[in-house]
Amino acid sequence: MQQHFSLADCDVVGFDLDHTLCRYHLPQSARLIYDSFAQYLVTEKGYDEDLLTLAPDSLDFCCKGLVLDIEEGNFLKLAEDGTVLRASHGTKSMTVEEILENYGRREWKHFNTVCGMVSRTAKYYLYDNYFDLPGALLCARVVDSLDQHDGQKKYDFWKDMVAAIQHNYKISAFKEDCGMYFPEVKKHPDKYLQRCPESVKKWLKQLKNAGKILLLITSSHSDYCRLLCEHVLGNDFEEYFDILITNALKPGFFSHTPNQRPFRTLENDEEQEALLSLDKPGWYSQGNAIQLYDLLKKMTGKLDPKVVYFGDSMHSDIFPARYYSNWETVFILEELLADKGTAPAKAESEPLEKKGKYEEDQLKVPYFVSKLWGSFFMDRLPGLENAEETLVHTWACKCISTYSTIAIPSLEAIADLPLDYRFTRFSSNNSATAGYYPRPPRALQPNEDSVAMK
Repeated sequence: MQQHFSLADCDVVGFDLDHTLCRYHLPQSARLIYDSFAQYLVTEKGYDEDLLTLAPDSLDFCCKGLVLDIEEGNFLKLAEDGTVLRASHGTKSMTVEEILENYGRREWKHFNTVCGMVSRTAKYYLYDNYFDLPGALLCARVVDSLDQHDGQKKYDFWKDMVAAIQHNYKISAFKEDCGMYFPEVKKHPDKYLQRCPESVKKWLKQLKNAGKILLLITSSHSDYCRLLCEHVLGNDFEEYFDILITNALKPGFFSHTPNQRPFRTLENDEEQEALLSLDKPGWYSQGNAIQLYDLLKKMTGKLDPKVVYFGDSMHSDIFPARYYSNWETVFILEELLADKGTAPAKAESEPLEKKGKYEEDQLKVPYFVSKLWGSFFMDRLPGLENAEETLVHTWACKCISTYSTIAIPSLEAIADLPLDYRFTRFSSNNSATAGYYPRPPRALQPNEDSVAMK
């Protein structure tokens, strides 16, 4: 494989929407997501009302890369070999002794399954994006509450959590003003959504002018997609893209065959009958990567057009696009902003009153770094006090170098670069940090002290 990657070599450039092209004000959106699920559990399922209150610093519990062992009520941070590095039962951190007693120094029992497919099952749930994370805090507090009242050993709250997600995000929820999430974002888009920087809009046009085919592939339904895009890109947002695919139901979009997941046309945001093939650019719903690729071959006149896809979820975007479709993948990883010096300079120069505009609920901003869980990228193996400290890569970090072409903190980070800029890609021939742009996270840099681990 080549050592470098360049957008100039790609025929097609695809984007996820949420937390990729559309960035959110994280503290506000996290609180809204948490509240929308908690409200449902309390009012519809009879859970403890205490779940509705949230301490200002409690979002520190949220950390990408955690796995919830559903039956045990335990949250786990895994090393690249599946060893448990840190754990909590509900919100309560487990001691090194408790971790060793419960999990030992061996791979977690479901690691082979989760690792092979970056998957989720009825037994465990992987938290890997900002839409999911507030749910992790809620589940942890549910475990605390059940322990307090029932002293449970095995937990069966997950079906209620799934019902809460369904209630707020189902396909008809936006239209019906159902749940708490969509009505609130409709009412106060500025509170939750960041407008797309001019540099990124200019870059999208530059890609199109260079003859690239631009795709938008999102699991959001068409009505919510339209609200987001009009707000962050403008009313002419459709002009940026050749093909828009909503309700894509990723990762199934990449893994399913055409007859399992056909494309559908839309009329007034209602899905119409299934299409036998995809014949022309336009706006579609559901679908699959196989028929999309057939259309891309026609549009480019190439047998093997080169596609790159930008996304923020390892589970829904990066892993399936690479594993099933063999596309190039660019991982949007806001955790790279956690290092001082990587944040965009203009964030520092904003007047204080502007910075404070959306922080009335005093939630800590941002929650890229969790004191409870430590570095997203590295951690020390749990061991006895006098044992020599061993630092290891996390499983989340290993996934990045395995399935991403490069990782960047935001689209803005690369928007001003020439299209033929040559990025060093992740590969087994390069160092483990090669694919991070503009620079590797501090935790991965050699001779870095272990402050980030604490």
